[in-house]
Amino acid sequence: MTSTSTGSALSDADFERFTEYFYKRTGIHFTSAKRYFVDKRIDTCIRNSSYETFLTWFAALRMADKTDMLQQVINELTVNETYFLREDYQFDAMLSTVLPATLAARGGVSRIVGPVKILSLPCSTGEEPYSIALRLLEEWEQIDHVDVEIHGADIDSEVLAKAAHASYGERSLQRVPKSWVNKYFTAVGAGRYQVDEGIRSAVTLHKMNICDTAAMKAFRDFDVIFCRNVLIYFDELSSRRAAENLYGALRPGGYLFLGHSESMSRISPIFTPTRLPEGIVYQRPTGAK
Repeated sequence: MTSTSTGSALSDADFERFTEYFYKRTGIHFTSAKRYFVDKRIDTCIRNSSYETFLTWFAALRMADKTDMLQQVINELTVNETYFLREDYQFDAMLSTVLPATLAARGGVSRIVGPVKILSLPCSTGEEPYSIALRLLEEWEQIDHVDVEIHGADIDSEVLAKAAHASYGERSLQRVPKSWVNKYFTAVGAGRYQVDEGIRSAVTLHKMNICDTAAMKAFRDFDVIFCRNVLIYFDELSSRRAAENLYGALRPGGYLFLGHSESMSRISPIFTPTRLPEGIVYQRPTGAK
Protein backbone atom coordinates (compact mmCIF):
# COMPACT_ATOMS: atom_id res chain seq x y z
CA MET A 1 0.00 0.00 0.00
CA THR A 2 1.33 3.42 -0.94
CA SER A 3 -0.06 6.82 -0.23
CA THR A 4 -2.29 6.54 -3.29
CA SER A 5 -3.29 2.87 -3.44
CA THR A 6 -3.42 -0.37 -1.53
CA GLY A 7 -1.59 -3.60 -2.26
CA SER A 8 2.06 -2.67 -1.60
CA ALA A 9 4.18 -1.54 1.32
CA LEU A 10 3.83 1.81 3.02
CA SER A 11 6.32 4.44 1.99
CA ASP A 12 8.97 5.23 4.62
CA ALA A 13 7.30 8.58 5.32
CA ASP A 14 3.86 6.99 5.74
CA PHE A 15 5.27 4.33 8.04
CA GLU A 16 6.88 7.00 10.23
CA ARG A 17 3.69 9.09 10.30
CA PHE A 18 1.58 6.15 11.34
CA THR A 19 3.96 4.67 13.92
CA GLU A 20 4.48 8.09 15.54
CA TYR A 21 0.70 8.57 15.79
CA PHE A 22 0.13 5.04 17.14
CA TYR A 23 2.90 5.48 19.68
CA LYS A 24 1.40 8.71 20.99
CA ARG A 25 -2.02 7.10 21.37
CA THR A 26 -0.97 3.74 22.83
CA GLY A 27 2.67 3.85 23.97
CA ILE A 28 3.45 0.92 21.64
CA HIS A 29 6.50 1.52 19.50
CA PHE A 30 6.98 -0.25 16.16
CA THR A 31 10.49 -0.18 14.70
CA SER A 32 11.39 -0.75 11.07
CA ALA A 33 11.95 -4.40 11.97
CA LYS A 34 8.14 -4.67 12.22
CA ARG A 35 7.50 -3.13 8.78
CA TYR A 36 5.99 -6.26 7.23
CA PHE A 37 3.66 -6.83 10.19
CA VAL A 38 2.50 -3.19 10.29
CA ASP A 39 2.10 -2.92 6.50
CA LYS A 40 -0.01 -6.08 6.38
CA ARG A 41 -2.28 -5.08 9.27
CA ILE A 42 -2.83 -1.54 7.96
CA ASP A 43 -3.62 -2.94 4.53
CA THR A 44 -6.29 -5.08 6.19
CA CYS A 45 -7.70 -2.05 8.01
CA ILE A 46 -7.96 -0.04 4.78
CA ARG A 47 -9.52 -2.88 2.83
CA ASN A 48 -12.14 -3.25 5.57
CA SER A 49 -12.93 0.48 5.49
CA SER A 50 -14.63 2.81 3.02
CA TYR A 51 -11.33 4.52 2.17
CA GLU A 52 -9.22 3.79 -0.89
CA THR A 53 -5.82 5.23 0.03
CA PHE A 54 -3.58 5.40 3.05
CA LEU A 55 -3.78 9.21 3.13
CA THR A 56 -7.58 9.36 3.21
CA TRP A 57 -7.77 6.49 5.73
CA PHE A 58 -5.09 8.02 7.97
CA ALA A 59 -6.71 11.46 7.83
CA ALA A 60 -9.98 9.91 9.02
CA LEU A 61 -8.18 7.95 11.73
CA ARG A 62 -6.72 11.12 13.22
CA MET A 63 -10.10 12.83 13.51
CA ALA A 64 -11.17 13.26 17.13
CA ASP A 65 -14.51 11.56 16.57
CA LYS A 66 -13.00 8.38 15.09
CA THR A 67 -12.27 6.59 18.37
CA ASP A 68 -14.07 3.49 17.08
CA MET A 69 -11.74 3.47 14.08
CA LEU A 70 -8.68 3.77 16.32
CA GLN A 71 -9.93 0.85 18.40
CA GLN A 72 -10.16 -1.30 15.27
CA VAL A 73 -6.54 -0.45 14.44
CA ILE A 74 -5.45 -1.27 18.00
CA ASN A 75 -7.24 -4.60 17.74
CA GLU A 76 -5.38 -5.39 14.51
CA LEU A 77 -1.94 -4.41 15.77
CA THR A 78 -1.84 -5.96 19.23
CA VAL A 79 -0.59 -9.52 19.73
CA ASN A 80 -2.69 -11.79 21.95
CA GLU A 81 -0.98 -15.18 22.08
CA THR A 82 -1.80 -16.89 25.38
CA TYR A 83 -3.06 -20.08 27.02
CA PHE A 84 -4.14 -21.34 30.44
CA LEU A 85 -1.54 -21.75 33.21
CA ARG A 86 1.19 -20.02 31.21
CA GLU A 87 4.40 -19.46 33.21
CA ASP A 88 2.59 -21.10 36.11
CA TYR A 89 5.69 -21.05 38.34
CA GLN A 90 4.60 -17.49 39.09
CA PHE A 91 1.20 -18.74 40.20
CA ASP A 92 3.11 -21.14 42.47
CA ALA A 93 4.92 -18.13 43.96
CA MET A 94 1.63 -16.29 44.42
CA LEU A 95 0.14 -19.20 46.35
CA SER A 96 3.15 -20.27 48.40
CA THR A 97 4.69 -16.90 49.32
CA VAL A 98 2.96 -13.77 48.03
CA LEU A 99 -0.57 -14.34 49.31
CA PRO A 100 0.53 -15.56 52.78
CA ALA A 101 2.77 -12.49 53.05
CA THR A 102 -0.07 -10.28 51.87
CA LEU A 103 -2.45 -11.63 54.51
CA ALA A 104 0.18 -11.27 57.24
CA ALA A 105 0.90 -7.66 56.24
CA ARG A 106 -2.80 -6.85 56.34
CA GLY A 107 -3.39 -8.28 59.79
CA GLY A 108 -4.05 -11.95 59.10
CA VAL A 109 -7.15 -13.79 57.90
CA SER A 110 -9.30 -12.87 60.89
CA ARG A 111 -8.48 -9.15 60.76
CA ILE A 112 -8.10 -8.38 57.05
CA VAL A 113 -10.16 -5.41 55.90
CA GLY A 114 -11.40 -5.44 52.32
CA PRO A 115 -10.74 -8.00 49.60
CA VAL A 116 -7.43 -9.25 48.28
CA LYS A 117 -7.25 -7.65 44.84
CA ILE A 118 -5.48 -9.23 41.87
CA LEU A 119 -5.05 -7.65 38.43
CA SER A 120 -4.12 -9.27 35.12
CA LEU A 121 -2.92 -6.61 32.65
CA PRO A 122 -3.02 -7.21 29.73
CA CYS A 123 -5.47 -10.07 30.13
CA SER A 124 -5.91 -10.79 26.41
CA THR A 125 -8.68 -13.38 25.82
CA GLY A 126 -8.95 -14.17 29.52
CA GLU A 127 -6.82 -17.23 30.05
CA GLU A 128 -4.63 -15.54 32.65
CA PRO A 129 -7.30 -14.18 35.03
CA TYR A 130 -9.27 -17.40 34.76
CA SER A 131 -6.09 -19.37 35.45
CA ILE A 132 -5.63 -17.32 38.62
CA ALA A 133 -9.20 -18.11 39.66
CA LEU A 134 -8.70 -21.83 39.03
CA ARG A 135 -5.47 -22.00 41.01
CA LEU A 136 -7.06 -20.16 43.94
CA LEU A 137 -10.15 -22.37 43.94
CA GLU A 138 -8.20 -25.61 43.74
CA GLU A 139 -5.06 -24.87 45.73
CA TRP A 140 -5.41 -21.91 48.11
CA GLU A 141 -6.63 -23.05 51.49
CA GLN A 142 -7.77 -19.56 52.50
CA ILE A 143 -10.15 -19.08 49.56
CA ASP A 144 -13.19 -19.88 51.73
CA HIS A 145 -12.16 -17.33 54.36
CA VAL A 146 -10.93 -14.33 52.32
CA ASP A 147 -12.76 -12.26 49.73
CA VAL A 148 -10.82 -12.03 46.48
CA GLU A 149 -11.37 -9.66 43.57
CA ILE A 150 -9.87 -10.64 40.21
CA HIS A 151 -9.70 -8.01 37.49
CA GLY A 152 -8.54 -8.27 33.90
CA ALA A 153 -7.73 -5.35 31.61
CA ASP A 154 -6.63 -4.97 28.00
CA ILE A 155 -6.39 -2.29 25.34
CA ASP A 156 -8.03 -4.57 22.73
CA SER A 157 -11.85 -4.56 22.79
CA GLU A 158 -12.15 -7.71 20.66
CA VAL A 159 -10.10 -9.88 23.01
CA LEU A 160 -12.06 -8.51 25.97
CA ALA A 161 -15.28 -9.64 24.31
CA LYS A 162 -13.76 -13.09 23.90
CA ALA A 163 -12.64 -13.07 27.53
CA ALA A 164 -16.18 -12.23 28.63
CA HIS A 165 -17.57 -15.13 26.60
CA ALA A 166 -14.76 -17.36 27.89
CA SER A 167 -15.02 -20.14 25.31
CA TYR A 168 -11.72 -21.90 24.55
CA GLY A 169 -10.33 -24.57 22.31
CA GLU A 170 -8.20 -27.52 23.29
CA ARG A 171 -4.94 -25.70 22.51
CA SER A 172 -5.69 -23.04 25.13
CA LEU A 173 -6.64 -25.74 27.63
CA GLN A 174 -3.77 -28.16 26.97
CA ARG A 175 -2.17 -27.56 30.39
CA VAL A 176 -5.39 -27.62 32.40
CA PRO A 177 -5.96 -30.91 34.26
CA LYS A 178 -8.85 -32.88 32.80
CA SER A 179 -10.51 -32.96 36.21
CA TRP A 180 -10.51 -29.15 36.29
CA VAL A 181 -12.03 -28.98 32.81
CA ASN A 182 -14.80 -31.34 33.91
CA LYS A 183 -15.38 -29.35 37.09
CA TYR A 184 -15.21 -25.76 35.87
CA PHE A 185 -16.02 -25.84 32.13
CA THR A 186 -19.00 -26.76 29.97
CA ALA A 187 -18.63 -28.27 26.50
CA VAL A 188 -20.14 -25.86 23.96
CA GLY A 189 -19.13 -27.44 20.67
CA ALA A 190 -16.57 -29.64 18.98
CA GLY A 191 -13.39 -29.22 21.02
CA ARG A 192 -14.58 -26.03 22.73
CA TYR A 193 -15.31 -25.44 26.40
CA GLN A 194 -16.75 -22.44 28.23
CA VAL A 195 -15.73 -21.34 31.70
CA ASP A 196 -18.67 -21.78 34.05
CA GLU A 197 -20.72 -18.67 34.80
CA GLY A 198 -19.73 -18.59 38.47
CA ILE A 199 -16.06 -18.08 37.58
CA ARG A 200 -16.82 -15.70 34.70
CA SER A 201 -18.83 -13.49 37.03
CA ALA A 202 -15.96 -13.43 39.53
CA VAL A 203 -13.61 -11.77 37.01
CA THR A 204 -14.24 -8.09 36.22
CA LEU A 205 -12.99 -6.95 32.80
CA HIS A 206 -11.90 -3.43 31.81
CA LYS A 207 -10.69 -1.77 28.61
CA MET A 208 -7.48 -0.03 29.63
CA ASN A 209 -4.26 1.34 28.13
CA ILE A 210 -1.45 0.79 30.63
CA CYS A 211 0.27 3.97 29.38
CA ASP A 212 -2.80 6.14 29.94
CA THR A 213 -1.89 7.67 33.29
CA ALA A 214 -5.20 9.45 33.81
CA ALA A 215 -7.26 6.32 33.10
CA MET A 216 -4.97 4.09 35.16
CA LYS A 217 -5.76 6.18 38.25
CA ALA A 218 -9.01 4.21 38.44
CA PHE A 219 -6.91 1.18 39.44
CA ARG A 220 -5.82 1.39 43.07
CA ASP A 221 -4.92 -0.80 46.05
CA PHE A 222 -4.13 -4.01 44.21
CA ASP A 223 -2.23 -6.58 46.22
CA VAL A 224 -0.92 -8.49 43.19
CA ILE A 225 -0.52 -7.47 39.56
CA PHE A 226 0.47 -9.76 36.71
CA CYS A 227 1.84 -7.66 33.84
CA ARG A 228 3.67 -10.19 31.74
CA ASN A 229 5.26 -9.88 28.32
CA VAL A 230 3.95 -6.42 27.45
CA LEU A 231 6.72 -4.01 28.51
CA ILE A 232 8.98 -5.56 25.87
CA TYR A 233 6.84 -3.81 23.24
CA PHE A 234 7.49 -0.35 24.71
CA ASP A 235 10.39 2.03 24.31
CA GLU A 236 12.18 3.47 27.34
CA LEU A 237 9.75 6.36 27.87
CA SER A 238 6.60 4.26 27.57
CA SER A 239 8.06 1.53 29.78
CA ARG A 240 8.83 4.05 32.49
CA ARG A 241 5.34 5.55 32.27
CA ALA A 242 3.79 2.07 32.47
CA ALA A 243 5.97 1.24 35.48
CA GLU A 244 4.83 4.37 37.28
CA ASN A 245 1.19 3.55 36.53
CA LEU A 246 1.63 0.01 37.85
CA TYR A 247 3.28 1.43 40.95
CA GLY A 248 0.28 3.68 41.51
CA ALA A 249 -2.12 0.75 41.07
CA LEU A 250 -0.43 -1.32 43.80
CA ARG A 251 -1.05 -1.15 47.52
CA PRO A 252 2.18 -0.33 49.44
CA GLY A 253 3.89 -3.70 49.83
CA GLY A 254 2.00 -5.07 46.81
CA TYR A 255 3.62 -7.43 44.32
CA LEU A 256 4.23 -7.12 40.57
CA PHE A 257 4.97 -10.13 38.35
CA LEU A 258 6.63 -9.48 34.97
CA GLY A 259 7.36 -11.88 32.12
CA HIS A 260 10.43 -14.11 32.39
CA SER A 261 12.35 -12.00 29.84
CA GLU A 262 11.49 -8.66 31.46
CA SER A 263 13.34 -6.82 34.21
CA MET A 264 12.06 -3.79 36.09
CA SER A 265 15.62 -2.90 37.12
CA ARG A 266 16.25 -1.86 33.51
CA ILE A 267 13.18 0.38 33.50
CA SER A 268 12.71 2.11 36.86
CA PRO A 269 14.22 2.04 40.37
CA ILE A 270 10.89 2.66 42.15
CA PHE A 271 10.18 -1.05 42.79
CA THR A 272 12.06 -3.29 45.20
CA PRO A 273 13.17 -6.60 43.63
CA THR A 274 12.37 -9.55 45.89
CA ARG A 275 13.84 -12.98 45.21
CA LEU A 276 11.48 -15.88 45.84
CA PRO A 277 12.25 -19.60 45.36
CA GLU A 278 10.33 -19.43 42.06
CA GLY A 279 12.04 -16.27 40.78
CA ILE A 280 12.03 -12.48 41.03
CA VAL A 281 8.96 -10.46 41.94
CA TYR A 282 8.84 -6.67 42.34
CA GLN A 283 7.29 -4.86 45.30
CA ARG A 284 6.03 -1.38 45.89
CA PRO A 285 7.92 -0.45 49.07
CA THR A 286 5.86 -0.33 52.26
CA GLY A 287 5.36 3.19 53.50
CA ALA A 288 5.86 4.56 49.98
CA LYS A 289 3.53 7.31 48.81
